[in-house]
Amino acid sequence: MEGTRPGGAAPAGGAGSGSGSSSFPSLFPPGLHGIYGECRRLYPEQPNPLQVTAILKYWLGGPDPLDYVSMYRNIGNPALNVPEHWHYVSFGLSDLYGDNRVHEFTGTDGPSGFGFELTFRLKRETGESAPPTWPAELMQGLARYVFQSENTFCSGDHVSWHSPLDNSESRIQHMLLTEDPQMQPVQTPFGVVTFLQIVGVCTEELHAAQQWNGQGILELLRTVPVAGGPWLITDMRRGETIFEIDPHLQQERVDKGIETDGSNLSGVSAKCAWDDLSRPPEDDEDSRSICIGTQPRRLSGKDTEQIRETLRRGLEINSKPVLPPINAQRQNGLNHDRAPSRKDSLESESSAAIIPHELIRTRQLESVHLKFNQESGALIPLCLRGRLLHGRHFTYKSITGDTAITFVSTGVEGAFATEEHPYAAHGPWLQILLTEEFVERMLEDLEDLNSPEEFKLPKEYSWPEKKLKVSILPDAVFDNPLH
Repeated sequence: MEGTRPGGAAPAGGAGSGSGSSSFPSLFPPGLHGIYGECRRLYPEQPNPLQVTAILKYWLGGPDPLDYVSMYRNIGNPALNVPEHWHYVSFGLSDLYGDNRVHEFTGTDGPSGFGFELTFRLKRETGESAPPTWPAELMQGLARYVFQSENTFCSGDHVSWHSPLDNSESRIQHMLLTEDPQMQPVQTPFGVVTFLQIVGVCTEELHAAQQWNGQGILELLRTVPVAGGPWLITDMRRGETIFEIDPHLQQERVDKGIETDGSNLSGVSAKCAWDDLSRPPEDDEDSRSICIGTQPRRLSGKDTEQIRETLRRGLEINSKPVLPPINAQRQNGLNHDRAPSRKDSLESESSAAIIPHELIRTRQLESVHLKFNQESGALIPLCLRGRLLHGRHFTYKSITGDTAITFVSTGVEGAFATEEHPYAAHGPWLQILLTEEFVERMLEDLEDLNSPEEFKLPKEYSWPEKKLKVSILPDAVFDNPLH
């Protein structure tokens, strides 16, 4: 990528909301022209903003899905305590050209391409005369994830990045997504484009979003000027979390919100596995042993769709949650709450319906052993307290295979695990039904998972009378099949 001024910004007076300029049809494809029009509405005095441009376009074989990232200087709003900042806008997640070179054209009524573009607001440092270009690479990274997985982002999603966004020593190491406060949806000849803003957050704020919900944490960030304020501007120099700035927020807002609402996170892609302890591991025909080094059975297309659909529905607060989950993806460092997908989001390259769905019988298991790495295990209390105690479900989908583990409560319809047979498997998909009483006991026994830095791996928890065992194992066990 290279930083440059655009060779063809929308001409003065020619920016529209959907049709290309008749004077410059080749320079301004209608989709591109529509987004420029919205930018010109906000920044009429900046017709030629600085722009980071993909040297070799994605549709010509280049690595960067975004053709351009425009960078505007926003004066903020002193009356609202909004500081001056840089405003970044992507071009490429939506359909810019309408000729199928990148996105399949599906009509004007639905979304254009993936239906959205990314934006980012970065606080301008004193004396800074030009915008930093690192946010453009950050946006390219998110765009690569969307293009590779075909999962889209939604307002309230979180992204676990696990690294300072600008590669500094900053505490801002993760992201939430929300509607851009100034940019309005654009109707183009290729569909509708909305604008999702990236908001940088600290690890503690990400965890709160996971345990409660992203929208709730975004609202709290809006109330703290130094943490984002009403326009949710990211300040990479911010050294305190909102909970350090105002300690009452955790107890009075987040903890009460979790107790009242539960968690909106319905599942994650994770390092996990499970063993059927009911049968000998060598009984390949009937045992579902995910022993390291063995080739697991594939999720059928129907199971994949069921799991995907349940996770997609997981954000909806229903009186009767419906199985089936899944879709928080953890891929290339990404992890977000919900991702409506244009294809089966759980599908690996070879996970087509190798085994016909009707030929895989559901099996009731007597005893199971669950295995998680430390990061995945740390989410078990969230799964139990934030989901199952609120009558919902939670799914772990293995990032190294087709294995899936879904915890369900007694209030979830459509599960093949029942109170009589709480452990049931359909191919590599395990469901575990836990009663409220057992959930409360597990939360007590798993208390130390809330402070994972205080225990050494491997760590094992066992409930012999329930014939259930949970192990927290080092990453190497999952990363190296022969370890």
